[in-house]
Amino acid sequence: MHSGGVRRAVAAAAVLASFLTALSACGGTKGTGGTDAAGRAAHTPAAKAAPTRVPGVGERLQRRIPSGSRQVVAVYGDGKDSAASTVVLYTKHGSTWQRERGWAGHNGKKGWTTDHHEDDDRSPVGVFTLSDAGGVLPDPGSRLPYTHSAAFAAPRWWSKSYWHDFDYVIAIDYNRVKGTPPNDQTRPEGRKKGGGIWLHMDHGSGTSACVSLPEQAMRYLLRTLDPRQRPVVVMGDRADLAA
Repeated sequence: MHSGGVRRAVAAAAVLASFLTALSACGGTKGTGGTDAAGRAAHTPAAKAAPTRVPGVGERLQRRIPSGSRQVVAVYGDGKDSAASTVVLYTKHGSTWQRERGWAGHNGKKGWTTDHHEDDDRSPVGVFTLSDAGGVLPDPGSRLPYTHSAAFAAPRWWSKSYWHDFDYVIAIDYNRVKGTPPNDQTRPEGRKKGGGIWLHMDHGSGTSACVSLPEQAMRYLLRTLDPRQRPVVVMGDRADLAA
């Protein structure tokens, strides 16, 4: 193939990669639901003393947190059908969980589900490991393996408010292969079960299934979540979390 043909092939591959990333990730052009996170207090269920369990998380999900996990990102959804949520990072010290930081965020525009499927616009309830990260922007000092690639970029035919959603992403290990870039297309349970569910930057409203956070929150999590601490996300509406 002559040089001009090679350049055209490379350019086409880059466009295709970006398109596939956009299709597989949440927060697309339909992500207009939910409530504005501005002004919402980033609070958690009250605890009078250092808790030995993650606050607001009942026995059912508490048992699913790996015994070796010492970092938990808890996502407290405002309601079953709400796109608004509060995200809190807890670190385990000895036998107790200490609250480190909290932020207002968003989840799926239609709320939450315990049986997530592709395009249902709801975030899956559960406990999931956090293994890989990446984004359009260069690595800000991530402890998780970080893939820097323009292929994460949201298509420019999406509304401008979504263009920076994937500047930083952390893959939620739902129906994906750990140890691969967040935009890897492999879906071990099949495409109908959905996938491409991430922590990513917030655009001010609900997502297709992901959890979105302010930029400073994403930068903080990337620099703080440590594979040696076996970080997980515990996520759902408050009622399901407490059950």
